[in-house]
Amino acid sequence: MTRDQARALDAADPLARYRDAFALPEGVIYLDGNSLGVLPRAVTPALADTVQRQWGERLIRSWNEGWIDAPQRLGGLIAPLIGAQPHEVIVGDTTSTHLFKAIVAALRHDPKRRTVVSEAGNFPTDLHIAEGAVGCVAGARLKVVARDQLADALDDDTALLLLTHVHYKTADRFDLGDWTARAHAAGALMLWDFSHSVGAVPLDVTAAHVDLAVGCTYKYLNGGPGAPAFLYVAERLQAALANPVSGWMGHAEPFAFQDAYRPAEGMRRWLVGTPSILAMASLEAALGLWADIDQQAVAAKSAALFDILHAAGTAAGLECVSLTDPAKRGSHISFRAPHAYELTQALIARGVIGDFRAPDVLRLGLTPLYLSHEDVWQAGETLAQVIADESWRDPAYATRNVVT
Repeated sequence: MTRDQARALDAADPLARYRDAFALPEGVIYLDGNSLGVLPRAVTPALADTVQRQWGERLIRSWNEGWIDAPQRLGGLIAPLIGAQPHEVIVGDTTSTHLFKAIVAALRHDPKRRTVVSEAGNFPTDLHIAEGAVGCVAGARLKVVARDQLADALDDDTALLLLTHVHYKTADRFDLGDWTARAHAAGALMLWDFSHSVGAVPLDVTAAHVDLAVGCTYKYLNGGPGAPAFLYVAERLQAALANPVSGWMGHAEPFAFQDAYRPAEGMRRWLVGTPSILAMASLEAALGLWADIDQQAVAAKSAALFDILHAAGTAAGLECVSLTDPAKRGSHISFRAPHAYELTQALIARGVIGDFRAPDVLRLGLTPLYLSHEDVWQAGETLAQVIADESWRDPAYATRNVVT
């Protein structure tokens, strides 16, 4: 592809108008939106209003003027992005906390079943949380197997199948409906992690009969560093599952101040502590962008951006570890290289920001709302230059940062 061809694609891009909604730094091509999304311009005034007026002037009165309902209100904004109903999603806590709550609840749902099955190489926090969660339920265990052994691992002792929909490193994508059906056929519940899916690929939890799902909001949803996560519980299971972290916000009458715990109805029972209002305000402003976005257009542009980088990287001699079929992957591309960390740092020094995933993967995120085809074309050119001139060999690029 030439620069002129990339510009022609941009001229016809139905998503191009959203680029101006983001505060993009000059001289930077940002290919790490699958780790931390770019700042939406609407966030700054929203936070200013929350701090100066809602907190500074209205003070505690703001709890009755919108703060207390934020978890459900933001859940309603995320629901269409995953194919759920507004009353099936809440926002608050972290992805890790939601995972813990959902895993323990699933294990307690059917005492005859005691095994959580997951994939080796899953995002570490999913496995770490699962390990801790099974330790909280007597007799429970975690079975971690390779991807090609998952189907055989499901049996009549399986309580829960826990999978990340889009793999954080390779971008490989599970078939949502197929694997949910496999879990159900074994008599188990299905829990999906959508952290690398929501806002990147079309999702429909209702059509797929998904039981439970979690996801972060600071990647493709651009909610800000450490933005609160979301939890989905299918309506048919809400009365049957119990939140094991019985905090006061999940109580049926939190301001009755009763000693004994009595869970609220519906998704409110999954709340725990006081919501972080500043973080909620940032996320709510970011989610406002999604009201009229066509997710099929997002997927189509993601596929086009992938093809540009795939051609550039493979021509430069890199091994692509992401599947080329867009229906089987998420919205990032990963290349394997012996000196992937140094290569990542050399690209960052030239204004192309991606990230490194140990031990040998250069990962480049493709965020269609604010990346242009020309951006990605230029990133491919820069990648080829860094490899050709071997500038990555500079010893400075070998010094490992804490966050990679």
